[in-house]
Amino acid sequence: MGDEVRSNGNVSQSSGNSDDQSHATVIDIYSLSNYYFGSKEVIPFKDETLADRVQRMKSNYAAHGLRTCVQAVILVELFKHPHLLLLQVRNSIFKLPGGRLRLGESDIDGLRRKLSRKLSANESGDGIGWEVGECLGMWWKPDFETLVYPYLPPNVKCPKECTKLFLVRLPDSRKFIVPKNLKLLAVPLCQIHENHKTYGPIISGVPQLLSKFSFNIIES
Repeated sequence: MGDEVRSNGNVSQSSGNSDDQSHATVIDIYSLSNYYFGSKEVIPFKDETLADRVQRMKSNYAAHGLRTCVQAVILVELFKHPHLLLLQVRNSIFKLPGGRLRLGESDIDGLRRKLSRKLSANESGDGIGWEVGECLGMWWKPDFETLVYPYLPPNVKCPKECTKLFLVRLPDSRKFIVPKNLKLLAVPLCQIHENHKTYGPIISGVPQLLSKFSFNIIES
């Protein structure tokens, strides 16, 4: 299913960083072994059942309108292959790191806040910033159920949720501190590609969103 991280596009290898001018189209990927993984106190889950989540979405929509979520696409190298970092909830649900924006919060600020909450020792992220890059894609939910589209259907005038995926580039080392009730997994892109049944349409579509990039695997 993936490698738990506790204690193919065009792939090249390098002993240093790529040139600045190609930074936009080349993703430097560092080995999983470069990173430290630890745990922290659990974070509460808001949704016990699908019905609970739908009811909460309806209440939030009535009060605030369109719900916007931001999620991070974070890559590491394992066995010479790009792997995507995913959070696993209750040993069954896979999610990209991220979450819902607060009112008036920008996409980048909100994603950095969510990444610090779920992947760092504290809300401030230990003073280490997250390099949030371009928006890779957007998914729309026309109603409160689970069906999502990679475009806004023209007949939908009042969508209920928009999910934005952002590329987040990692430095050559950092600490990942994950709540004890979540698992952080490194899953190969080849396993995720079009695997809708296991990962859902958004995650399984990530390899296609990354097809315009070249992967530069940095050897330690």
